[in-house]
Amino acid sequence: MRIEGKTFLTTGGASGLGRAAAEAIIAAGGNAVLLDVNADVGSAAAHALGSQAAFVKSDVTSEADVQAAIQCAVFSFGGLHGVVNAAGIGPAAKVLGRNGPHPLDLFEKTIRVNLTGTFNVIRLAAATMAANTPDADTGERGVIVNTASIAAFDGQIGQPAYAASKGGIVALTLPVAREFAPIGIRCVTIAPGIFDTPLLAALPEAARISLGQQVPFPSRLGQPAEYGALVRHVIENVMLNGEVIRLDGALRMAPR
Repeated sequence: MRIEGKTFLTTGGASGLGRAAAEAIIAAGGNAVLLDVNADVGSAAAHALGSQAAFVKSDVTSEADVQAAIQCAVFSFGGLHGVVNAAGIGPAAKVLGRNGPHPLDLFEKTIRVNLTGTFNVIRLAAATMAANTPDADTGERGVIVNTASIAAFDGQIGQPAYAASKGGIVALTLPVAREFAPIGIRCVTIAPGIFDTPLLAALPEAARISLGQQVPFPSRLGQPAEYGALVRHVIENVMLNGEVIRLDGALRMAPR
């Protein structure tokens, strides 16, 4: 899909991977509607990105919030052509920890935000994109880019909820791509490794360096712009569909 003039929802768009995706889309001439639960950071991000960006305070698990963001895309920029699902949480807890069994509500919250939230955005955005006129050259009506994690494949001790939620996104990719193929909507998932996002910013520098050195090559944390570059390529490469792409510098996580 040609990005220029097209409009994309970007969840978790106020910072980290979501903002990097929005920046890549805007750099290619597209428009980005940022969805985030943090109103102050989201508004500031949209302001910094300029007239090709808009912000809607949204909880991805809320049908009303996501519909409001879709309406913003249509009213502000004339339509909706894609989604980048980058919102998520990553709590750590063992199944049997020092204080007893893993809190069930924490597991359920992680699944709800990461997996159910992704599905909620997919289903609502697809209903709007299905009405688009197919691209004259490619036949496309829309593109969906999800964000999983290498934890879906190499989940560590303390990551049962997070790994399960990201594994669900991986498993969701192919059936969605197959269902949407006849209407010209592609679905691809990126599974990042260790990236330099706000989640890791609070760690001591020594810990950040140590994490980066675990990556075979390049031996450093991934940069959000590298994720954004892959999002752009997925959108622009019509042959990418129904696939999960690891973006991890050949990292395979150890048990802990």
